[in-house]
Amino acid sequence: MTASLTNHRLPQRHAPLPLHGVGNGAGAARTDGGAKTDDGAAANGPATAALRLAPQAEGLLQIHTAPYRGSVATVFSQALRAAGLGSQVLVSQFLKGGAEQGVAGSLWLCGRLQWLRPDTPHCLTGPASGDPEALEAVRQVWDYSRQQLEQGDLNLLVLDELGLAIELGYLAANEVTATLAQRPAHLDVIVTGPAMPPALMALADQVTHLRR
Repeated sequence: MTASLTNHRLPQRHAPLPLHGVGNGAGAARTDGGAKTDDGAAANGPATAALRLAPQAEGLLQIHTAPYRGSVATVFSQALRAAGLGSQVLVSQFLKGGAEQGVAGSLWLCGRLQWLRPDTPHCLTGPASGDPEALEAVRQVWDYSRQQLEQGDLNLLVLDELGLAIELGYLAANEVTATLAQRPAHLDVIVTGPAMPPALMALADQVTHLRR
C-alpha cells in the first residue's frame, strides 16, 4: 500500500527549540530583543548560521619495528604507490651504504620519490666512534631529511633504521625526537627498523611490530 503524502507536512529544519519556562503562545516573551508579529514570530530576530567545519589534513607518525634489519621493504611499496598517485615522497636510509650515493647522488623514482642513502662504501653495522667519515655521511642524510621535513613540501617521509642510527651514536635521540614532534601537520612519517628509543615510541601515533 502506498501512503499519500498530500496532507503530510515536513518538519521545519530551522525551527528554534523552545526555551525552558517559556510558553508557546502568541504573547510569550522573547529574550533576544526582536520585534514580535501578531503570530509571535520575530520580525528582526538574529539569523542562525549553519556551522560548517572544513576537513583538515592530519599526518601520522608511524613506527614499523622488527627484531631484524631490512623492514623498510614492507613500506617501500606504500611509498611507491603514494608517489605514483602524485605525492612528494622522501625515503632516507641511514645505515644502508654500499652505493656511495650521498645527497648529490640520490635516486628518483616515479618522478616524485627521492631515495637517499649515505655516501659510504659499505653498510654500517658498528658504532659511530670508529668511523668519522661514516658519521659525517649519516649526518648529511639526517640534515637533508630534516630540511625537507621543515620545508613542508613532502607528503610522506620514510626514515629507515633511524632508531638504530641513534643507538649506534650517529644521531642524537633528543634532536630527532624534537624534530619529529614539530613536523608539519599534513606530513606522514614512517620510521622503520629495530632499536626504537622509548621517546620515539611514545611520540608515535601508530606502532606496528613485524615478525619474520
